[in-house]
Amino acid sequence: MPKGIYKVPVAINEPIKSYSPGSAERKELQAMLAELRSKEINIPMYIGGEEVESHVLARLHPPHDHKHVLGHFHKSDKSHVEQAIKAALAAKEKWANLAWEHRASIFLKAAELIAGPYRAKLNAATMLGQSKNAFQAEIDSACEIIDFLRFNVQYMTEIYAEQPISGPGVWNRLEWRPLEGFIYALTPFNFTAIAGNLPTSCAMMGNVVVWKPSNTQVYSANVLMEIFIKAGVPAGVINLIYPSGPDAAEVVFNHKDFAGIHFTGSTEVFQNIWQTIGKNIHKYRSYPRIVGETGGKDFIMAHKSAEAKSLAVAISRGAFEYQGQKCSAASRAYVPSNLWEEVKKYVLADLKDMKMGPTEDFTNFINAVIDEKSFDKLAKYIDAAKKDSNVEIIAGGNYDKSKGYFIEPTIIVAKDPKYVTMCEELFGPVLTLFVYDADKFEETLELVDSTSIYALTGAILGQDRYALELATKKLSNAAGNFYINDKCTGAVVGQQPFGGSRGSGTNDKAGAKINLLRWVSPRTIKETFSPPTDYKYPFLQAD
Repeated sequence: MPKGIYKVPVAINEPIKSYSPGSAERKELQAMLAELRSKEINIPMYIGGEEVESHVLARLHPPHDHKHVLGHFHKSDKSHVEQAIKAALAAKEKWANLAWEHRASIFLKAAELIAGPYRAKLNAATMLGQSKNAFQAEIDSACEIIDFLRFNVQYMTEIYAEQPISGPGVWNRLEWRPLEGFIYALTPFNFTAIAGNLPTSCAMMGNVVVWKPSNTQVYSANVLMEIFIKAGVPAGVINLIYPSGPDAAEVVFNHKDFAGIHFTGSTEVFQNIWQTIGKNIHKYRSYPRIVGETGGKDFIMAHKSAEAKSLAVAISRGAFEYQGQKCSAASRAYVPSNLWEEVKKYVLADLKDMKMGPTEDFTNFINAVIDEKSFDKLAKYIDAAKKDSNVEIIAGGNYDKSKGYFIEPTIIVAKDPKYVTMCEELFGPVLTLFVYDADKFEETLELVDSTSIYALTGAILGQDRYALELATKKLSNAAGNFYINDKCTGAVVGQQPFGGSRGSGTNDKAGAKINLLRWVSPRTIKETFSPPTDYKYPFLQAD
């Protein structure tokens, strides 16, 4: 039993390595990329501490080199989902009863493993499997997942320390219990850090998890699981499986011990999940926690007082880093007429300078989109824009999937601010831009707020402080992460907790204490030291 009130190491953000030419980290990463490319691996499921194979294999390849085989993973069926739930529930009691400091130690160790011996491997797996360049991988599969693990441990201790006041002769306590049942973590392709955070944030609070990653992220998910096991996550606490979405849903959402879902993905899928849970609500032990971060149609809005060069860089980086496949990526922009020609010149110069190609070449800023389905969707929108007289493509517009799923960074200038690509989420390197009358700033703010169903991220750029204040107020519900004089991407754990509302999710802020609070069920305990022995209150006495 513990004999102290322990303090965990103070969480600080992991420094970002530069990977500049000649640096030790660049050489190590290049060697790891070569090593991983040189072999085909076999990826099993991980259920109850066992490596499980179905022998129904799916091929893994780099999106930028789809003829190259990285390996294969064993697809899961409904029986494996049931097996994973059973393994999770079998591990639950022992894990929930483990002293919190030992849970903390496991995930702090995982952070240290990623920061040190596994950094190159996890980054290289992300670069190959998800087509991220070295810098995008570093800020994701190294720094952000490390930050999630360290800061969540700190948030966990802060939650446990939150206790009620006690009156005379009474001691009131709050016990922060894990949820009753298992958690389903459904994770996306675009951030290895999100894929790692969604199961671990639940597990950290004493829960057990069934984890289904995106098929296009399995390659780096396998490395994460290797790290979790090495860090000491006990068998059955996190179970990694690869079923189809419908197969998983049929088993998970009909199980009486389903306690919650931690989700990042599309709005449509999340809404269907919510509807299914609602229909099955009578089957569960308790009301499941539903936590989700979904779609976005993120914006950059500029005032006529904005600096043209800063605005151009916000557009170039915000829209085209990681091929526009960040949840936060800018996909619509509103530029005042007085700045447009100057901003256009700078942005076109940036795009002309950007190289596109495989991640193994560190000089490439732009890499491939994630898969053929995404490629075809984006190509369809680009082709439609080419035929539409109400829009003009001023940059990009070309694409090629002969070797990899490459789409040029594309800028569509729309005459109609409600043009389809100003409204619908594309999730790729396509930005639609509307040039507005510089004297109609407030009207354009109304347009920004009303155009999209989403409310994830957004940015306002300008030097006029009254204009910045007005935008901040008018757009108060248009973005859960709002940026002033910056691009609308790049949230840092512990600094800008991430999430949005409206069609963008439940805004339970990954990277903040609020998220961990969703994975506990508090119990109030009142202990009275000298209980009364007579039912009568003083007011009952006669005068």
